[in-house]
Amino acid sequence: MAGRRPFTRDQRTTIIYGMIAFVLVLLVLQLWLLTATMNAFLGGDDAVVWPAAGASLLCLLLNLGLLRYLGRITRASSG
Repeated sequence: MAGRRPFTRDQRTTIIYGMIAFVLVLLVLQLWLLTATMNAFLGGDDAVVWPAAGASLLCLLLNLGLLRYLGRITRASSG
């Protein structure tokens, strides 16, 4: 990010609100995924466990990527 201007406070606030909304959507998706997977598993269908675990891992990686980006934004604005 060399040569770029840091985000203004309003821009950072907008970005953070968007990130929070995206994280909430991912959280609801993971809760639904857990519920559907447990329902299928307890019903005797264990074929959905590994694909659901993969999808949940993908959600985790997306959230970690957002957290890393948030760290970059705050570091660039404070320095």
